[in-house]
Amino acid sequence: MRRLFPSPLTPAESEDRTWDLEELADAYAYPGTPGGGPAAEERPGGVWLRANMVSSLDGAAHHEGRSQPLSSDADMRIFGTLRALADAVVVGAETVRLEGYRPARAREAFAARRAALGQGPAPAIAIVSAGLDLDFSLPLFTGPLVPTLVLTGADAPADRVDAARAAGAEVIVAGEGRRVDPRRVPEVLAERGLTRLLTEGGPRLLGEFAAAGVLDELCLSLAPLVASGTSPRIVSGPPVAVPERFALASILEEAGFLFTRYRRA
Repeated sequence: MRRLFPSPLTPAESEDRTWDLEELADAYAYPGTPGGGPAAEERPGGVWLRANMVSSLDGAAHHEGRSQPLSSDADMRIFGTLRALADAVVVGAETVRLEGYRPARAREAFAARRAALGQGPAPAIAIVSAGLDLDFSLPLFTGPLVPTLVLTGADAPADRVDAARAAGAEVIVAGEGRRVDPRRVPEVLAERGLTRLLTEGGPRLLGEFAAAGVLDELCLSLAPLVASGTSPRIVSGPPVAVPERFALASILEEAGFLFTRYRRA
């Protein structure tokens, strides 16, 4: 891996080599943490919502329903690093079902960093779901290191809410009726002290965050692959009146994969 942008700060950053986890953690530090720049003050509670997605050269977010075929070893190292830096990982119910989500795990390599920032041993998984059509017997609910959160509407099916709570999940209301309001997701998580947020999609949830104007950063891995097919784009949601401009923050490269990071301009 080597840094392409901004210009490498040290000769080591320009070498084509495997970066250790400490270097990746420094490269992807959240605002307000060492190396991450000024704290996020523009949103209530200083919350920062970052997305991590992978795309093929022709814009596919998935191949045959899953993102893993578009990934690489370096992409997975960054994936794990981004999770290890977050307070909570926000994900849509459909992605939980398709990708076979499991609880986040504690990683010794990041333990000291998390402790210094007052974080728990692992990020919480926060699932956005209107109907709570989830399998509550999965390890994501029965065996997480920290309780899984389920964000839903005020009128979510009562039996499914009861089932979620019985499985050990914390149910959080983040919208009226059965709909989850994407603007409220960062707010309700920040109220629980979860301000460093990472969303891994899927495309529909990411589209809702983008349209609501609450997406602060996009970490996009561009795979040197052509997938074709009918896969959605990484963002698939309601249109925005005016496309929001993001500024390029960094580019890393390994084995033809480009790991880009954009922040709200």
